[in-house]
Amino acid sequence: MNLYANDLLGSPIGLLLSLLVGTGFGFWLERAGFGSSRKLTAIFYLRDFAVLKVMFAAMVTAALGLQALGALGYVDLASLYVPESILWPQLVGGLVFGLGFVAGGWCPGTAAVGLASGKLDALIFLLGAGIGSLAFAGMQPHLGDFLHAGTCAIGSLPERLGVSGPVGALALLVVALAAFVGATKVERIMSKRNPA
Repeated sequence: MNLYANDLLGSPIGLLLSLLVGTGFGFWLERAGFGSSRKLTAIFYLRDFAVLKVMFAAMVTAALGLQALGALGYVDLASLYVPESILWPQLVGGLVFGLGFVAGGWCPGTAAVGLASGKLDALIFLLGAGIGSLAFAGMQPHLGDFLHAGTCAIGSLPERLGVSGPVGALALLVVALAAFVGATKVERIMSKRNPA
């Protein structure tokens, strides 16, 4: 069932499904260790690449799953919403997000998981994220043309690279596997240099 196409996202069934998906997502984030800011920030010290591995696994699963569902006729891939790229605001936003991640040890989603696990630092991080969001909302009217600087045509990454969706999904799988192998080697090297 396509909740968006049928305008059911705000309906009781849409809200129930959102709650179930969100609960499942939070549960698996916690199981992956993402309820710990130490686990999350270990990637920056080249000690633990769980974040990279889980995120790549999620992207590959989504890409291959969407391609399979599209090929079977269950999903109209052409009707999926692809947001436009606006390079400069997204680069600055990514930088601010990354600095916040390094400094606070959380991203908003994992902070919610940490809060559900009883982590006080996650609550403080979420309060800071809320204050930052309000500050941005207050500054937004004064940012003018910057909010549209570097706007690119809408298109998925495979379209931008001139390849089909299945080829793009398989290429992502290859990149993910290479990243897994490389990350595992780095983890082994770092564990030998800094034994626990």
